[in-house]
Amino acid sequence: MVRNIDYAQRKKDILTSTINRYIQDAVPVASEDIARDFDLSPATIRNVFAELEKDGFLTHPYTSGGRIPTNKGYRYYVDFLLSQMELLEEDKEFIVRKYKSEIKCLEDVLEKTSEIISAITHYTGIVSLLEWQDRFFYKGVSFILEEPEFRDAERVRMLIKLIEERRRILDIVNRDFCGNVKVYIGDELGLPEIENCSLVVSRYCINDQPSGRLAVLGPKRMKYRYTIPALEYISNILNGVLTRI
Repeated sequence: MVRNIDYAQRKKDILTSTINRYIQDAVPVASEDIARDFDLSPATIRNVFAELEKDGFLTHPYTSGGRIPTNKGYRYYVDFLLSQMELLEEDKEFIVRKYKSEIKCLEDVLEKTSEIISAITHYTGIVSLLEWQDRFFYKGVSFILEEPEFRDAERVRMLIKLIEERRRILDIVNRDFCGNVKVYIGDELGLPEIENCSLVVSRYCINDQPSGRLAVLGPKRMKYRYTIPALEYISNILNGVLTRI
């Protein structure tokens, strides 16, 4: 019996699996690894890799090495997965529990929120208030510095300098956007110093009025399927907390 194979869907599934594996392991993905996931031959996977590379979704850093995602690959991955992302109940409970400590003023809430974002995502959490010109709360820069992408001392120096300067980061964080979440990947940030990073941004409100932004700064190899719903959930909980201050 001849099977009807949906080659387009298989190609998408192989791309998703490749990006998932690269996010997890931070090393170029070999055809043999993906072949085991799909019960296909490495040669078949290499053919699909070649198509995905021709389409601009994958690239290879070495002549005979495995594949890594391009910015276009990450963009497809994020856009395709957005509707499928959900946060685990235990993570929701963790976030709610963190907000139960006594908080007396707006600044305490926003600082606490940057800590919660960093703790739940293991990336850098950023919280801005639109009426503040050159100020935001941030926690967890050390998490980024632990990532393989930042083994280079010059990259570390540029990242820290950019965060300390604040203004250019705020210009991106505070941009208006459609939808609940905006994801900037690599060169979409427009900041050469962190072109190997991504930024996920959400809004929060005070008395139903848009008042600021929550953001996660991490490597392009970010765990998007976890980070995006976490930031959305924190935003929703924060809106409720701010009505009680």
